[in-house]
Amino acid sequence: MKDSQILSAFQDLPGEAARAEPPARVLVFDACHIGVILRAVLFVETVMAVGAMFGSAGATDWLLRVAVLSGAALPATLLWLIVACSLKKLLARLVPWGQHLFGMVLGALAGIYGCALLALVGFLQAVPWVASGFAGALLAAALVAALVLRAKGRMPADATARLAELQARIRPHFLFNTLNSAVALVREDPARAEAILEDLSDLFRHALVDLGESVTLAEEVALARRYLDIEQVRFGPRLQVEWAVDASAGDARVPPLMLQPLVENAVKHGVEPSVRGAQVRISTQRRGSTVVIKVTNTVPAGQGRSGQGVAQANVRERLHLLHDVQGHFQAALKNGVYQVRMEVPA
Repeated sequence: MKDSQILSAFQDLPGEAARAEPPARVLVFDACHIGVILRAVLFVETVMAVGAMFGSAGATDWLLRVAVLSGAALPATLLWLIVACSLKKLLARLVPWGQHLFGMVLGALAGIYGCALLALVGFLQAVPWVASGFAGALLAAALVAALVLRAKGRMPADATARLAELQARIRPHFLFNTLNSAVALVREDPARAEAILEDLSDLFRHALVDLGESVTLAEEVALARRYLDIEQVRFGPRLQVEWAVDASAGDARVPPLMLQPLVENAVKHGVEPSVRGAQVRISTQRRGSTVVIKVTNTVPAGQGRSGQGVAQANVRERLHLLHDVQGHFQAALKNGVYQVRMEVPA
């Protein structure tokens, strides 16, 4: 099945309870994202532009003031982002309020640094060191607050994904079909029956374990293979699976439980409704600093792909939360072939 032209580009506890341990310290804000850098620069530049309106004699004077303030604010902002990103592992060891305080102190130092740049080139007669420090701390506090909200926004999506995946795994028809497939093979092919049950166990384990905010693409591919191995026994020749996996793309970080729901959708909406079955193709490819992931399946004539938007929306949201502007998601139906295509940083 050829899928390269569908979405060729994006514009797009048993026993006694154990003693409760104190919660692990985690990073409350992460500045190491291109989207964060772009938004931080835009935010500071917007504040500078508004501030330059005070006391401006006209448009020309305002533009001059904006240029002067930007010449100091931009290096200071980039310095704050570089230091915050470089020290993220050390920051993760601090308590949350300590991380907030660090961000504000670093912002104050960045504000003083920007003021020093203006003083150095002679733009200021009276150097407002204290005011610049407080302004930098205030801007940093606002930026840290926005990053904290962004980090917290990832939690509900991950929880929803795990719950949705668990619900899918315990659907009666899926469980019964899988067990019936295993029972049918007990006498004919005991080894394969055992392999099916092991795959089912791995799927349950994967849905129940807290995997963190990201896993490798290679892990997701391995999980999808187990799922399709089970469904292959159920559908037999009706399920035609094709893999095109680039080993160099396996280290890319993706949200957990990202690929398997998409593959399950391909089986549900491509294979199940068709008497003749369908083709399912999973491909990964590294292109420079980007990894392209595709899940493609044929669709029976006259049928669309209604009823699977929840899973796709969840994957799209978590992909955006993990990679921000570097993560892309797109889906399309064309000439009886449905494809989901994603891009993530390599």
